[in-house]
Amino acid sequence: MQKFIPLLLTLCSIFTLNAQEHSDNYTMEDLWCAYDSFNAQFLDPHKGIYKVDTSFAHATDRWNGAAAIWCQPMFWDMAINAHQLAIKTKDKSRAMRYEELVKKIYQGEKSHYAGFDFDDNNENTGWFIYDDIMWWTISLARAYQIYGNKEYLLQAEKSFKRVWEGSERVGDTGSYDEQQGGMFWRWYPIQNPKPNRSTDGKMACINFPTVIAAMLLHESTPQKRRDPYPTSKEYLRRAQEIYSWGEKNLFDPSTGRIADSRHGSQRPDWKSHVYNQATFIGASVLLYKATSQRRYLDNANKAASYTINVMSAKDGVLPFERGIEQGIYTTIFSQYIHLLITETQQRQYIPFIYKNIMMGWQNRDTKRNICSGEYHKPTSPMSVIDSYSASGIPALMLLFPPENWQSELKNGRKNK
Repeated sequence: MQKFIPLLLTLCSIFTLNAQEHSDNYTMEDLWCAYDSFNAQFLDPHKGIYKVDTSFAHATDRWNGAAAIWCQPMFWDMAINAHQLAIKTKDKSRAMRYEELVKKIYQGEKSHYAGFDFDDNNENTGWFIYDDIMWWTISLARAYQIYGNKEYLLQAEKSFKRVWEGSERVGDTGSYDEQQGGMFWRWYPIQNPKPNRSTDGKMACINFPTVIAAMLLHESTPQKRRDPYPTSKEYLRRAQEIYSWGEKNLFDPSTGRIADSRHGSQRPDWKSHVYNQATFIGASVLLYKATSQRRYLDNANKAASYTINVMSAKDGVLPFERGIEQGIYTTIFSQYIHLLITETQQRQYIPFIYKNIMMGWQNRDTKRNICSGEYHKPTSPMSVIDSYSASGIPALMLLFPPENWQSELKNGRKNK
């Protein structure tokens, strides 16, 4: 990986000068420049995992430069998307390079994070919150669907089982609430864990990712099999059960907003975050595809419309939240708004997506070719930028490349 990073930066400098000549659009050269620059700034080439921000030379561990364990799979998703786009555009050189990158990132992540031993409970390079594991389940299951690597599927099923049932070694009883439904966010305490109480938090960030993971496993596993893993039909049943709980407890059908969490019978915390909107959209689309029930698609559109028309209304682009790791929200949104658009032909959202991309790319730091999470503001040159925020624009670009962008915008407005 180290060999081609200087070359990529040189090429990006050339592309940047060219891009300034057509600032109302972006090109495939801009797209590859954005993605390669992201890797040049944030990927630790020695370890194959990502750094938290540009101030660190290496991603040593959680306390010393490594990006959060739950955000690393989104960066792996980006590499997978880059590889698939290179194949689609018949760019053989990049396809080979990114295929190797996908493998290197997987091996680097596995090596760093306790060999994907999901019963390793240490708080540095191990697993200590349920949603941290489930985000990896999603990416592993998706990677299996694309590459057919059975190791990815095995890791996905192991991690899903770990979250759902708990761990004898750790001592927790699992995220799934058998009595009242839904998924608990974490086990309490991390050391010497005890069963969750009925008043403990059930966050959107574990419930809807669980639905997505279950649906991907439903699509990837057989109808008949032996324990210890569920059948395809059982994964679907679990997905529908958790979705129904989330729909009842975390979704406002009158507006399309998703609550952050609910604790027992208390009123939901209606603070809305883009990534929760996103995973609800993804869960809804996957269930719609599997069942053809219109309610799922209607829910997905409500959530997408709320994200765009209400949450993004202030600046006309996806909102940026100044909090730990919250810059990753756009990257997560990119995956599921793309799913909604491509799998159900909801093209009315395309103009908004391109507006975000063009505004963010125009306001990038042109020396490093990376963007902050505030797409409507110029990124200050040489300021410390975190990988979470910087991932949003290249993530969107990889899923919404610029070919035929004018017709995409036209069709999007027509179907609005």
